[in-house]
Amino acid sequence: MSTLSDTSTWLPLDGLAPGFDANKAPVVGDLHDRSLVLRCDDGSTLSARFSGTRIDWSHHGSGTDESETFLVDDGLYYVQFHPGETPEQAYTVFLDLREGRALVVLSRIGDTAPRVTQTFLTATIDGIDARGDVPAPSTSLIGRRALWVYSAAHAYEHVYLSPHWYTWQCLAGPEKGLADTDENTTYRLRPGIFVFTWREKVIPCGSVTVADHRDTRRLRSHGVLFGLDGTGEVPTHFTFGAHGKLLSTTVHPAEYDPADE
Repeated sequence: MSTLSDTSTWLPLDGLAPGFDANKAPVVGDLHDRSLVLRCDDGSTLSARFSGTRIDWSHHGSGTDESETFLVDDGLYYVQFHPGETPEQAYTVFLDLREGRALVVLSRIGDTAPRVTQTFLTATIDGIDARGDVPAPSTSLIGRRALWVYSAAHAYEHVYLSPHWYTWQCLAGPEKGLADTDENTTYRLRPGIFVFTWREKVIPCGSVTVADHRDTRRLRSHGVLFGLDGTGEVPTHFTFGAHGKLLSTTVHPAEYDPADE
């Protein structure tokens, strides 16, 4: 058991990948042959044209790459792609075609601590009237403890501590017994639907997920893990999904509420 504290023995990201995607949702072709232009809040523009499993994109560079599209809710899509020309970057795009809004998460591997950083850009979509709330940081998950099952062999619990920190513990799988507290960021897309991201300090990786918490007995998430392999040199990128449920909720006294940072 003493090896649990020896982080040099922890499984690298590419070692976790086999079988971790068993509960991944099927991809959809709803965006096939469609072109979208996103006007981001930093003044940049992201253009995308979808063709089968390919995306032609432009944003601080351009390319044609493999992409995956998942349906999150009616009119709400999650798109993931890994640019071949800039493998140290990965794009996650959430498209709300009902509300005319989007959230872009750009993940980057760098000589930073943690090694993977994430940039969040809200956007409007050309040709669709923007309405409703702009995707924004949220504290709604703080105090919750959730179980996430990624496959018959992989299960974790998440404890959402504060706007900056969350704790994970592996309950089943090759990392069973391991736990840590890492940086996180949470955005609300729609009522009960959240983008939850994290950046690990031991394993050089980060994750972007979208989680539907509307039914606490039947949580559903979709996401990506992105970082470096066991050599510390090769980018690793794979998508996954999970089913979950709320285990408990902690309610703090108002004067000690961690949401009030």
